[in-house]
Amino acid sequence: MNLNFDPKAKKASATGPTSEKVLSVHHWTDRLFSFRITRPSGFRFRSGEFVMIGLQGEKKPLMRAYSIASPNWDEELEFFSIKVPDGPLTSRLQKIQPGDEVMLNRKSVGTLVHDALTPGRNLYLFSTGTGFAPFASIIRDPETYEKFERVVVTHTCRDVAELGYSKQIVDETLNHEFLGELVEGKLFYYDSVTREDYHRTGRITTLIENGDLAEFVGDKTFDPEVDRGMICGSTEMINDTKEILEKAGLTEGSNAKPAEFVIEKAFVG
Repeated sequence: MNLNFDPKAKKASATGPTSEKVLSVHHWTDRLFSFRITRPSGFRFRSGEFVMIGLQGEKKPLMRAYSIASPNWDEELEFFSIKVPDGPLTSRLQKIQPGDEVMLNRKSVGTLVHDALTPGRNLYLFSTGTGFAPFASIIRDPETYEKFERVVVTHTCRDVAELGYSKQIVDETLNHEFLGELVEGKLFYYDSVTREDYHRTGRITTLIENGDLAEFVGDKTFDPEVDRGMICGSTEMINDTKEILEKAGLTEGSNAKPAEFVIEKAFVG
């Protein structure tokens, strides 16, 4: 496993999509699946960015924005997707098998990157559903732990089974032969569900407002001097969490103007 990719290296000059081979597919539930594809030579991205991927249509490729779930040093590309029965792309994409071909645009973009945040001490990664995907990349990036002393990744789903992907990614990161020592005592996983009995139930916004998250981290939340945030998930969750952070004094940032928190506005359909 190569940890020497340079995420800031010049990206491939070609902008047209390439055809990449599906390497593996894992169906987590009847609503969620992940898959890995080959990574084209020269393809560079910053952990947390998204890229257009898709399948060949009758006349042209059908492409949608997907966050890259693999870290920028990985030799393969990983994605985490919802299954939409009547979705133009996902209704077909959920049926892919190893050996099939997937179209990949060469240009990656996005706001859920280190460069869009000002320096801080604590990084909060708020996600629901497949919104965990960019954070699967970020928590496996060594740069994250060079910039922050503590990384708290939250994942809220409807059912316990839907937490399977994030649980596995966090567990693999904590036990990784290279990353394990780096993330020890720095990476914290805060999960919850909304429709089943579990050790923690409720929307992330509710758990913030009732003090449960603060109790979990053992600290006051949120201080614009030291706390930074990234948000990715449903529109309602993004808007509500954004409001909470803004009330605490944090300002939304971007690649052009870094600040205390950022949100992702790309969705898959």
